[in-house]
Amino acid sequence: MKSGGGGRHRRRGGRGKAAVMSEINVTPFVDVMLVLLIIFMVAAPLLTVGVPLELPKTAAQAVATEQEEPLTVSLQEDGTISIQNTPVSQDELIAKLTAIASERTSDKLFLRADGKIPYAEVVQVMGALNSGGFSNIVLVTDAGGPRFGAGAGN
Repeated sequence: MKSGGGGRHRRRGGRGKAAVMSEINVTPFVDVMLVLLIIFMVAAPLLTVGVPLELPKTAAQAVATEQEEPLTVSLQEDGTISIQNTPVSQDELIAKLTAIASERTSDKLFLRADGKIPYAEVVQVMGALNSGGFSNIVLVTDAGGPRFGAGAGN
């Protein structure tokens, strides 16, 4: 009698396994999302403005980051001026910057210049930006430059 009752139990358990499962297993979805999150966290710092420049080195501290992507003007060694990644002529620089800046919340403008460009050319572009209404200009440099003063170790 015990074996007959146990046999019926086993058959019933066997039929239950063949039934369609109506629950969604979210564990694989969570795993995929966590992997994607890690990939984007690693890749995000690499997505900076893509105009290749050799920036001058300085000992200045980094500027606090903004909520929106910074508006960047780049001066390349060959004299090309770019807004973000788009090359523009000197004549249309201020007009395009004004149109872009009118849609932004921050008035900060990042100026990147190749270290091989003469200082006079960088200052001329800064003066043109200033006369065009852009007074909050940040010069972008690389860290690790010389430190001057009594407390410096160089």
